[in-house]
Amino acid sequence: MAIWDKPKYTLIRIAKKKEIPDGLWVKCPSCGEIIFRKKLEENLRVCPKCDYHFTLSADERIKITLDSGTFEEMDRLLVSPDPLNFQGPKPYKQKLKEEQEKTKMLDAAITGKGRINSIEVIIGVTDSRFMMGSMGCVLGEKITRAIERSIEEKLPLIIISGSGGGARMQEGMLSLMQMAKTSGALAKLRSVKIPYISVITNPTMAGVLASFASLGDILIAEPRALIGFTGPRVIEQTIRQKLPPGFQTSEFLLQHGLIDMIVHRKKLKDTLALLIEFLS
Repeated sequence: MAIWDKPKYTLIRIAKKKEIPDGLWVKCPSCGEIIFRKKLEENLRVCPKCDYHFTLSADERIKITLDSGTFEEMDRLLVSPDPLNFQGPKPYKQKLKEEQEKTKMLDAAITGKGRINSIEVIIGVTDSRFMMGSMGCVLGEKITRAIERSIEEKLPLIIISGSGGGARMQEGMLSLMQMAKTSGALAKLRSVKIPYISVITNPTMAGVLASFASLGDILIAEPRALIGFTGPRVIEQTIRQKLPPGFQTSEFLLQHGLIDMIVHRKKLKDTLALLIEFLS
C-alpha cells in the first residue's frame, strides 16, 4: 500500500493545447508590437502604438482612397510581351507568371476612374508586391494612358506611388524609355492646367521617383516613407561618408524641400478632396 493510503500511481490528464489559426496576429516591424490583424485592418493598416504605416496593395489603396463602388478600372488586360525574349537565371515570361499568380495582378500598376468625396478623378496606383513595382512597358503605358485620359476628360489626376524598384532590367532600354514617356505626358497635362497630385508612399525609389512621382503640382508623402533614387547603403559606399540620421525619409525630405506635405493615412482622402477643390 502507498504511504498515507494514496494510490501508488496518479493519473494526470493533460489538456490538449488549442491551436491558434495562422494569420490572426501581425508584428509591427517598427516597434515590435503584436497587433490583432482585424484591429490593424480597421486602423487602415497603421500600427496603433507607434503609427507605423504598413505597405498596402494597389487594391487596398483604391479601397481606402475612393468612394465605395465608384472605381472603374482602365486598361486592365495590358501584359508585357517580353520584347527582349529575356532568359537570364529565370526566363522573364516565367517570372511574370509567378508574380501574376502571387499578386493576382497582371502588372505592377492599376489605373482607372473614380470619386473622392464625390469629386471625379483619374487615379493610378503602383504596387511594390509585383517585382518591387519596377517600371516596365506596361506600368509606363498605363500611367501614360491615365494621364491622357485625364486630359481628354478634363479630370484631376492622382497617382499613388509605391514602387521600390527601378527600371525593369528584363525590358532593357524600353523600360528606361517609360521615364521620358510619362514625364512628357505630364508636361502636356500641365500645359492645359489640369491638377496632378502625387502621393508618395513607402517605398518610392529610382525611376518612378525620377519621373512621374516627383512631378506633381503637390507632392504628398506618408509618414516615414523611404523616398530616394538609390538606397542609403549604396550612397554611403559611393561617397564614403556617413549619411545624416533619417536620410531619405519623408520627414527629412519635407525639411529639405523635396515634398510639400506629410499626411497621415487616415486623413489622406479628405486632404486630397480639399486640395483638388482648391487647385480646380
